[in-house]
Amino acid sequence: MNWNRLLNNTRLLADTTLSNKVIDGRSEFQKDFDRIVFSPAFRRLQDKTQVFPLPESDFVHTRLTHSLEVSCVGRSIGNLVGETIVERHPDLKSRFTKFHFGEIVAAACLAHDIGNPPFGHSGEDAIAEYFISGNGREFQAKINDEKKWNDLTKFEGNAEGFRIITRLQNPRVKGGLRLTHSTLAAVTKYPRESLIDGSHSLLKSKVYKKYGFFQTEKELFKIVANECSLKHINENNHFIWCRHPLAYIVEAADDICYRIMDLEDGFRLGLISFKETEELLQPLVTASKINYYDEKDEKDKVGYLRAVAIRELVTEIANAFLCEEKNMLEGKFESDLISVINSGQVLKTIKDVSVEKIYNYRSVVEREVAGYKVLGGLLDTFTHAYNEAYIGNISNRNRTIFNLLPKRITDEIPDDIYKRLLWIIDFVSGMTDSFAVSLFRKINGISLPSGRVTE
Repeated sequence: MNWNRLLNNTRLLADTTLSNKVIDGRSEFQKDFDRIVFSPAFRRLQDKTQVFPLPESDFVHTRLTHSLEVSCVGRSIGNLVGETIVERHPDLKSRFTKFHFGEIVAAACLAHDIGNPPFGHSGEDAIAEYFISGNGREFQAKINDEKKWNDLTKFEGNAEGFRIITRLQNPRVKGGLRLTHSTLAAVTKYPRESLIDGSHSLLKSKVYKKYGFFQTEKELFKIVANECSLKHINENNHFIWCRHPLAYIVEAADDICYRIMDLEDGFRLGLISFKETEELLQPLVTASKINYYDEKDEKDKVGYLRAVAIRELVTEIANAFLCEEKNMLEGKFESDLISVINSGQVLKTIKDVSVEKIYNYRSVVEREVAGYKVLGGLLDTFTHAYNEAYIGNISNRNRTIFNLLPKRITDEIPDDIYKRLLWIIDFVSGMTDSFAVSLFRKINGISLPSGRVTE
């Protein structure tokens, strides 16, 4: 792989014969960032769970604030990395600066969680569970493609995110948001389909433990991979490629933010004491910088430690990336950047403490369990109404349910059962936490509509 191809600013399925680009002072990658910011799917992240579902505190993070912070961290790492890479590869200087690296990473970071369903990662599990052991099992006999069925039973928010930005946003436009090929490649953390029958060593690596696109979008990702010259693994028509090198930075920025910021959230909510929080963050901060905050209160102290820790991690990650650049370009890097830096063990300890005291906190777990009931119930209700409408033999109740679905999926119902199920998954997983709970309660008669306009 080479940077001239990896930094590809052409757009997915755009008509390259048209020269109607508007010169407005933005690079193509900055336009990617703006397109994502103004998309409805991104706006919905303001009411999607990061750690604490439906939080009562206005301090803790939602997916929106998390994505914005990851984007800032990713941009900083990208700029640091880009400065050295442009010097290492003089042929890049005529077309690229360090800022193009940061812009690609910032846009990809912004979209990295755009496909997450309500209730965080437990929402992904809830959707998968509906098809594994819920009423969705009945559809397995009707889907005669093992890969398609695997997409459903191992539902992946990353794949849903790729589907959103390439197909569902601007649905009448081929290519969806029509982001650049580089941004689309960088946001794809797991560049493979859900089921691979291969023995390549990379398939055993945690870097490829999940998948990044559904069967419906695999040809779209193939275009992205070819345009960016991503290394194809194990020929024989397998849809699996080596990561775009900048995807490692997107992953690292996400890891830094959720480990450090979730810890701060836990402290703010009283789940972790100040003393323990301080002890966990101090090893990430150069000793000479710790004396700055002696006179501040505990919240200010933690905020200061968090800021300095992130700044120093940014430098560590950038240095690690530059050390591994050659291996990444050759498709030989089989780890993640967090695990190869000196602070990696400290971050692992923070994660272990967060699992014990934050992620497994009773109210978090209770709401995650509720998410299974809500998402499973919504999927079951809308799936059966949608399929009855397709068959043409729909009950009065399901006709009413069918009318609650968006017109974009009711105007023309697909013949393929797999595509019909994906349309319903798109609808349910795209809901905000509050809307999912509200709609579940209403259709089950637990509460009555207020007459207020909802999403």
